[in-house]
Amino acid sequence: MNTVALSFVTLSVVALCAGTALGWLLRGRLADRRLRRRQAFFGLPDNAESLLVVNRDSGAGPELTVVRHDVFALLELAAVVKECGAHAQLVPHDAAQQSFGGRTEFCVGGPGANRRLAAHLHSLLPGVRITVEPDAGPDRGAFRIGSERYRMDPGKEEYVLLARLTAGQGRAARPVFLFCGQRAVTNQAATRYLARHHEKLARKYDGGSFVLLLKVVNSAAYGADMVELVGDVTKAAQSAPQAKSLQAQAQPRHRAGS
Repeated sequence: MNTVALSFVTLSVVALCAGTALGWLLRGRLADRRLRRRQAFFGLPDNAESLLVVNRDSGAGPELTVVRHDVFALLELAAVVKECGAHAQLVPHDAAQQSFGGRTEFCVGGPGANRRLAAHLHSLLPGVRITVEPDAGPDRGAFRIGSERYRMDPGKEEYVLLARLTAGQGRAARPVFLFCGQRAVTNQAATRYLARHHEKLARKYDGGSFVLLLKVVNSAAYGADMVELVGDVTKAAQSAPQAKSLQAQAQPRHRAGS
């Protein structure tokens, strides 16, 4: 009986150890698969180089100084890059002259302050128009996407575009991510949204391009935390507006509080 009991205990221990080892192996494989999917979505394989492109604080002199909320946005993105096992280089918008698709790029800001982002919008998203004139009154900072216009109500209702673009260069090309907001706090909100929802976005778009319009609600009270998905505006953003519709676009369709 003692021999039988000892054999039973031994077999139980062996089975337990084998089960534990198998569990660790399966968890390791799942974690590795998740990492590879994350790397594929961001275009960041092991030890890859990426660019963090940001506008300068206009009142800070010649040194690269970034406004507070854009710093928070860069921290969100730096964490994403680190999780992929890659590296990031911080580049001011007026010094970024690398070719499109060579390295993954995260471009943060608005077209009025970020020259490279303005170039991306012009080349890749012809259906997007953003009012940057300082004397535009209530239309200052407004987005026009296709036939729709989105005005901001500062601190209450603000919009930001989150885009992943490959310019039709196929899966081998490294993507460009745009975080184009009406205010710096909306840029931070978009980077946080991407960090939290990248797995869902990877499944939905399967490595392709997309343009999402997000709304940041009551940033005066909640900062970058209250974010709503307005919708997928990829088709409208990538389509050049028809000349006959330009006059119709002058009338706002979306007003704060409407």
